[in-house]
Amino acid sequence: MTDDPYAVRLEELLRDEWGRLMALLVAQYRRLELAEDGLADAFEAAARTWPDDGVPGNPPAWLLTVARRRVVDRLRAEAVAARRMPELAVEAGLSEEAQRTMADAGEVVVDERLRLVLLCAHPSLSPEAAAALTLRLVLGVPTADIARLFLVGTPTMAARLTRARKSLAGERFAVPSGPELEERVWLVADVAYLAFTAGYAPGSGTDVLRADVAGEAIRLVRVLRSLLPDRFTDLDALLALMLVQHARRDARVADGRLVLLPDQDRSRWHHDEAAEALALLVPLASAPATPYLLQALIAAEHAIAPTSAATDWARIAERYRELEDLTGSPVVRLNRAVAVAEADGPAAGLALLDGLVLPGHRLPAVRAELLARCGELDAARTAYDEAVGRCGNLAEKAHLIERRARL
Repeated sequence: MTDDPYAVRLEELLRDEWGRLMALLVAQYRRLELAEDGLADAFEAAARTWPDDGVPGNPPAWLLTVARRRVVDRLRAEAVAARRMPELAVEAGLSEEAQRTMADAGEVVVDERLRLVLLCAHPSLSPEAAAALTLRLVLGVPTADIARLFLVGTPTMAARLTRARKSLAGERFAVPSGPELEERVWLVADVAYLAFTAGYAPGSGTDVLRADVAGEAIRLVRVLRSLLPDRFTDLDALLALMLVQHARRDARVADGRLVLLPDQDRSRWHHDEAAEALALLVPLASAPATPYLLQALIAAEHAIAPTSAATDWARIAERYRELEDLTGSPVVRLNRAVAVAEADGPAAGLALLDGLVLPGHRLPAVRAELLARCGELDAARTAYDEAVGRCGNLAEKAHLIERRARL
């Protein structure tokens, strides 16, 4: 964190205002790349001039004005280069287009940010492209940071974002209605949870977690909740799920090493965030079961347990059974096996793993742990070897090697 007050103020503005300003620019000019470049130029101009001139009275308005000038300059340059129309015609066209945009009334929600969020979740984009574009355009996350999240180089991510923007060039900047709105909202929610998971438990690399990325995903859900009607109550469950997991971030790492839940120092949990999550879940106690709600309730069981030993594993196992019935997910079966092993013993957990097939290292890692608890040490070592061979995250791999060495 920098001590420069101007840099701190700009960071706050980027976090709080980027998405809103970006949405206004897209609504007015209908060109994602122009809006993004113009706003980035405005932030750069602020960083260059504010230390000498002082922070203006209305910083967001200043940024928007500068960004608009940059966009208009680009449009004029394009018009001149193309020699297709005089400048006045370009400006008249822009004004007319802006008037049409602002007069677009009668929809369920008219906030421009919601239009931008839902545009980034267009079904023509892959979930990965939608996630990257949402992080860049809605939250203002730098391209280099998004590249780090998705484990690709910055040029690769820049090219991916460019393709995503181009694919949306002909799409309407509008809030859909009915089933299409529902579909887009839940795609955004899934995008947010995808980004959160990538930050909470990176599949590869050296980091145990990436708290900044997980935090940005939470911010996206907060923005989405603030823009939508109350009927999307499952977003409360999603936010609760993220918050209660994110609350444990400081206790999950010690000296760069992964610390599992039973071994975590609970005094290092962010209890205010866990409390917010629990408050969100109280009104949902009798709501129909959904995957996000059940996962949030499972995570909440850990949050309310005073100690690891006091965890109600039987209740968690029952929640996982409900979740497995609902989703049929093999990952849920794996997690259920862990909970059943804690509640009824490792042999019961192992029985649930029979016939289960999953890519990655988590299945052999869980099997190794349960075999070790059953006293089948040779089989446990073999399973740990398989898990180590499959694991792409260096911190988790070190943890598995250490567990094997203890047998």
